[in-house]
Amino acid sequence: MHLANRAARLAVCSAVVLVAAAACAPEPEDKAAGKPATAASCPAGKLPTVASGKLTVGTDKPAYAPWFEDDNPANGKGFESAVAYAVAKQLGYPASQVTWQTVPFNSSFAPGAKKFDFDINQVSISDTRKKAVAFSSGYYDVRQAVVALKSSKAAKAKSVADLKDAKLGAQVGTTSLDFINDLVKPTQKPAVYQKNDFAKSALKNGQVDAIVVDLPTAFYITGAEVTDAEVVGQFENSGSAPEQFGLVLDKESELTSCVTGAVDALRKDGTLASLEKKWLSDAVDAPVLK
Repeated sequence: MHLANRAARLAVCSAVVLVAAAACAPEPEDKAAGKPATAASCPAGKLPTVASGKLTVGTDKPAYAPWFEDDNPANGKGFESAVAYAVAKQLGYPASQVTWQTVPFNSSFAPGAKKFDFDINQVSISDTRKKAVAFSSGYYDVRQAVVALKSSKAAKAKSVADLKDAKLGAQVGTTSLDFINDLVKPTQKPAVYQKNDFAKSALKNGQVDAIVVDLPTAFYITGAEVTDAEVVGQFENSGSAPEQFGLVLDKESELTSCVTGAVDALRKDGTLASLEKKWLSDAVDAPVLK
């Protein structure tokens, strides 16, 4: 779809090049994506989506709580499911016109064309990932947290230094793993798992002293899945800007500015805060590990 659109644009430019060559020069995609969204540039329900008249949203499977409920992204329950439908509505697509596609976490931000319009799966915005995909503005400010069995030595940690000798684990490709490698810098090589389910199993079986996940997931794990574990603490965000989850789009997507405009509108009118309160209320503060 994107190549066809680009080809069509170049064809138009060729047709009128003798009249207004400068005005018809193809605009770089990054600049186009960065333009503010307007009603004219984002016609409700009539965007150049993967499937005409439909909005295709990607996420991983299983779809974990509290981001989704009952492993069913389409039910509108859970923070990210609710955000996806709120964004869709803002773009002019009712729930009946939203379709879901299973996309493995690492595949969502890997290089290459995408078969979704946007993906929502706790993907943190980063400069490295921006080389391969586009992001909307952030829809959730996130902290990373440490979860350990109550009987583990890691459960007694009060600082980052206290985790230095612990065997830590995290899902591959996540900022959770980055925090282990770049901030904790443990003496033991961290265990890396394809999915959080595997990391949780390793924690439960005592194969690791602790795992690192985002804070809401940490509270869900200790409250519902590994009840003999506890949230040891959360890390401070590094840098001046908070870590944020963003909607992932194809690098060449024509929807980026429209999707960003929708997210910004939902933040401005209080919808995001309301959904966060409803679905992530259990993600209360945890001690900060410094």
